[in-house]
Amino acid sequence: MRLGYFYSRYPVISQTFCDAEMLALERLGFEIEIGSVYPPLTSLRHEHIADLRAPIHYAPPQEILKISEKTAKTNGTWPRDLVARHEQKYGPGVKAEQRARNALYFAHHFKRRGVEHVHVHFANRAAHTAMFLKEISGIPFSVTAHGQDFMKDLGNDDLLREICAAAEFVAAETDYSRDLLRQRCPASAAKIHRVYNGMDLTRFPMPHYEMSGDKVPRIVSIGRLVAFKGFEYLIDACAELARRSLNFSCEIIGDGPLRGDLEARIRKLNLSGQVHLVGSLSQGVVLEKLRSADIFALASLTDAQGASDVFPTVIIEAMAAARPVVSTRLAGIPESVVHGETGLLVPPEDTMALAEALSRLIQDAKLRLHYGRAGRERIEQHFRIDETVAPLIELFEKTLGASTKSTGRRASHSEAATGEHQIAYIIDWWPDRNLPLLDRELEEMKRRHVSIVPIVCELNSRTRSTRAMEKMATSLEFLPDPMVIEAEWRANQALVQKMEEDRAQQSARAPSTIFLRQARFALVLTRLLREKNVSHVHATSSNALVCALILKKLLKVTVSATIEARSNLSREWIQHALSECVGGRLKDRQSLRDSSFLVDKTTFRSAPQQVLGLISQKSGIDLTAGTRFWQEWAELLMRWSGSDRKSKTENRK
Repeated sequence: MRLGYFYSRYPVISQTFCDAEMLALERLGFEIEIGSVYPPLTSLRHEHIADLRAPIHYAPPQEILKISEKTAKTNGTWPRDLVARHEQKYGPGVKAEQRARNALYFAHHFKRRGVEHVHVHFANRAAHTAMFLKEISGIPFSVTAHGQDFMKDLGNDDLLREICAAAEFVAAETDYSRDLLRQRCPASAAKIHRVYNGMDLTRFPMPHYEMSGDKVPRIVSIGRLVAFKGFEYLIDACAELARRSLNFSCEIIGDGPLRGDLEARIRKLNLSGQVHLVGSLSQGVVLEKLRSADIFALASLTDAQGASDVFPTVIIEAMAAARPVVSTRLAGIPESVVHGETGLLVPPEDTMALAEALSRLIQDAKLRLHYGRAGRERIEQHFRIDETVAPLIELFEKTLGASTKSTGRRASHSEAATGEHQIAYIIDWWPDRNLPLLDRELEEMKRRHVSIVPIVCELNSRTRSTRAMEKMATSLEFLPDPMVIEAEWRANQALVQKMEEDRAQQSARAPSTIFLRQARFALVLTRLLREKNVSHVHATSSNALVCALILKKLLKVTVSATIEARSNLSREWIQHALSECVGGRLKDRQSLRDSSFLVDKTTFRSAPQQVLGLISQKSGIDLTAGTRFWQEWAELLMRWSGSDRKSKTENRK
């Protein structure tokens, strides 16, 4: 089964349960495609994300999606009636047109990739978008609802009921949230099921149980610094512990809008030596902090807007690490922490009760050890990921069986990938006045059945789009947001070091600013080009050639280049770089090396060429490069990519 997992934003460092679920499904043989409308807000990544085989595909910039919307409205694929109904029924706040715009893009993407079913975490804007995705593509969807998403974020129970009605099924992460959902959506009650978040215990090796001896007991708390996490009450409880002259330390891991307020509270209560805000940390470091802690505390509450924790993953992680838990009797927390067996639960917003529970554990090392062991055993019995994911798989298979009966067929992965060799055109940025006839070039190659994947590294949003650009935009692929690119860079430091060492060994080096930018692009492109079975990379400029030559080493592909008349790279570097290319196009006739290098007729600098170029741009008829030129270029590209050998073999058959 090929599943799509669809998010508003991915990855989010606090949502490790999503990663654990997808990793478990992959281990059990599922193929997954991840779609995310928005990029992450931070470049910090948990180490285990590197184990995901699934590609993460991001929506292109909104400017490009709006062009796709125009096209869809013209060709009849825009979900006009659904958009109009939602705008009228729910008002502008639900952003129906924007949801449809995002859905339009991912409907085409998931269809191309052979996705049979889309699953959405969180019953809010991502689930709303999935309704439009189903309307456009016919791909069924399901939702995992958590708590704050449908209790507060979605903001409309009528829309929640419509989402649940459109979904094949709804998974709720606790009995508490399942029952609440059934109350709000009675017509869909039969399709709402409890599916716990589970833990991958391979990331939590069996702990070595021991008494902490004479060392100062350490309290750890983890979460975003927002009101419903109750950190102000934890800090106040720590002040009470200090008043009782108890020896302890407390670390609060996470970041958020209340950081400044919490720091001020710590200073005011004279707790700077005992309570520390350590910020966001990677998952590996977080787990080390849990393993070295003596007590895990989370003072969850319901904030003024009605937001609250429902089933905090950090509590499950603490129990997996065999740490005793102190938390509150709120929502689904009692479904994980058994009061008096695996930890202690107190009423929300009760500072003295929280302090008393912490005090009890601080002073009783044997009790800490007992609760920690019992917590680990509870996780092993009830929350192993391979077991908690089983009911979800059953729901997927039931849904897929029903859709197979209705359609009479199942999509196959072969429908998503042709297996033929492709050519990547690396476009440094777009639109680019130095590439005035790129749209014509791509059209000419398409006409000659040359399989090209044009990829834009950076969108030039300052240039006003023309009709030709709008026509071309929907055929381009765009690299993700710089935050995604930076995260990839940070996550591959060994490879980064190797690339930098390779540059240091070169006699002719690209300037460091150009190299670092292009190397980041290359790192992100590596996986994308592998997925698309790219065998040849063409750089459309000298800057893009820096990227292409890195890809040559990483992927063992052949490379060609178009070198513009006025490059910001040195002539020495260009000459050296061209020696690593199988061919290309040059404006300077004197630089032509052999028959694999052509005089570039797609740019214009001289007065006659400029006149022809302007006429070409306005008329859409290319007067600067004739049919013979395009045919010759197409044949070279086919030869370099190996496509001509395939064609000859097929002709012989």
